[in-house]
Amino acid sequence: MPGLLEHGGRLRSAAARYRIPLERWMDLSTGINPQGWPVPPIPPALWNRLPEDDDGLDEAARTYYGCPTIRPVAGSQAAIQALPWLRRRGRVAVLHPGYAEHALAWRRAGHGVTPITAESLRAGLPAVEVLILIHPANPTGVRFERDELLAWHQALADRGGWLVVDEAFIDATPERSLALDCPRPGLILLRSIGKFFGLAGARVGFVLAEPELNDALGTRLGPWTLTGPARWVTRQALADQAWQQATRLRLAQASERLAALLTRQGLRPTGGCALFQWVETGHAERIHDRLARRGILTRRFTAPPSLRFGLPRDEDAWRRLDAALEGAATGHGDPAEPAGIAAAHHTTSPGISYS
Repeated sequence: MPGLLEHGGRLRSAAARYRIPLERWMDLSTGINPQGWPVPPIPPALWNRLPEDDDGLDEAARTYYGCPTIRPVAGSQAAIQALPWLRRRGRVAVLHPGYAEHALAWRRAGHGVTPITAESLRAGLPAVEVLILIHPANPTGVRFERDELLAWHQALADRGGWLVVDEAFIDATPERSLALDCPRPGLILLRSIGKFFGLAGARVGFVLAEPELNDALGTRLGPWTLTGPARWVTRQALADQAWQQATRLRLAQASERLAALLTRQGLRPTGGCALFQWVETGHAERIHDRLARRGILTRRFTAPPSLRFGLPRDEDAWRRLDAALEGAATGHGDPAEPAGIAAAHHTTSPGISYS
C-alpha cells in the first residue's frame, strides 16, 4: 500500500513473485522464534465477550517485566505510531540502521528526525529532545551497556526529553533490559510478545513508562486495544517460566549454530542476537534472490547491502538452508534449482527499508 514500509514475512508476495507454492517456503525473514510458545485451546466464551482489563493480564505483565507501570497495546507498533503525538514537535535522533517505522512515525507527526549510528552516539549525545534506540538493534544486533543507556537517559531527562528504547528482541537476554529501572521520568520502553514468544499474530505489546505518560497513551489509543483471546494467550505465556528458561537456552544455541553455518558458507555474520544473524555483503541482492528461487525467504537491506537470517525451525530446515547456501558467497551454482522446488521466474526483488 502507498505510504507503508515493507517488512519481513511477506510470504504470499514472494510465492507469487517466484512462482513457488506457499507451503514450500521457509521463512527466515522475520526474526520470530520459529518454535513459539505452544498456544492451548482458547476458551470459546472469549470470542463472545468484550475484552476486560481486570482479567489478570496486567498483573502477569508486571511480574514478567518487573515494572509496576505498564500499558498493554496492540503490538509495540501501536505505541510507535502514537508516542510522537504526545509531545510538541522537536528534534529526534533515531538509531540507524534500525527499525524504520520509528523514524517514519516521528516525521509524520512533524518532528525533525536525524539518523544516528551507534558509533556517533557513543562519541556524544546529539542536541535532541528524543533519542530512539532499538536494543538489541534490528538488524545489526548492536547492544549497549546499562550504564551508558542510563547516562543518555539522564542527559535527556535533565532537559525534559525522552529516551525511547524498543526492546522487541531483548527477551532472550532479559538481564540487558532497562525494565527494572522503570518507571523514571522520560524513560519509555517498548516490549513485544511477537519475537521471543513467537506470537506475532496476537499483536500484543507493552509500554513501560511513567503512569502519567501511560495514561495519556491510553487516552489516545482508546478502549479495547487488545482482543480477549489475545489477552488470555499472553497472560498464559508470560506466566510460563519453565518454557521461557528453556527457550532462552535453546535460542542461544541455535543462534550460535546459525552463525557457524553462515561462516562455513563464506558469509561470516557482521552482527546478530539470539533470534537472527546479520550479514553485510555486497552480494546481498544476488544471494537473497538465489535463496528465494529455492523457496527460502530472507530479509535484504540496501544501505548497507546486507541480509538478515532468522532461525530455521527444525533439522530438515537446517539441512535445506545449508544446501542452498553452498557456493552462495561466490555465486557458484546460481543457475541450478534443487530437486522438489519448481523453477521460479527470476525477478530481482526491490530494495527494502530497515524494518
